[in-house]
Amino acid sequence: MFVIEGKKEIGLARDAGYALETLFFCEAIIPAAEAAEYTQPQTLLIPVSEEVFEKIAVRESTGGLVAIAKQKPHGLDRLQLGKQPLLLIVEAVEKPGNLGAILRTADAAGVDAVIICDPQTDFYNPNVVRSSVGCVFTKQIAAATSEETIAWLRKNNIAIYCTYLQASRPYHEIDFTQPSAIIMGTEATGLSDAWVKNSNANIIIPMQGKIDSMNVSTAAAVVVFEARRQRGFAF
Repeated sequence: MFVIEGKKEIGLARDAGYALETLFFCEAIIPAAEAAEYTQPQTLLIPVSEEVFEKIAVRESTGGLVAIAKQKPHGLDRLQLGKQPLLLIVEAVEKPGNLGAILRTADAAGVDAVIICDPQTDFYNPNVVRSSVGCVFTKQIAAATSEETIAWLRKNNIAIYCTYLQASRPYHEIDFTQPSAIIMGTEATGLSDAWVKNSNANIIIPMQGKIDSMNVSTAAAVVVFEARRQRGFAF
């Protein structure tokens, strides 16, 4: 079980098929009839006072709703992909805020799925839900080891493009129109050797400043939107 705060986030979770077991609402903020619109047949709807709601809600802008929902399984075998999938893979991401921002980018770019390898933070951490603005519910997500994911990508004939500083090509020179997985590492340690050894091509974002890395969520946005540009934007 996990906690979801906010109207938008709860609505996205409900629309994505998450089972909402309990929904707490503050009668001073949202009418019972409106709160009921966010429920499912099995949802227990519980009114609480402002004092109680202030204790159970972490955020200030929740719209008066806090839900308890059931988690979903996130194995690689549950991913459903088309003929030309575009995947975003992040290894050992630690900060919930970064993971949330990556999921928000994946939603905006229309990525088919996000895979977190050897995750160091929970998909359902409240800070992930908050920083993703509910996009943790809008994209297919999976968790696995790097070795399992590499084998799965090879089995499904999906090209591996690793962001890496050495012996790398500028990211915009890569053909992302074929089935592609963009692999991001941590800012501190980068990618593990297993990814680099199995890469179809290592890619780099050319930079003009004094440092040699960007925030992982920012770097993911740069590369993913180039891949989306190559594939054509649908408006």
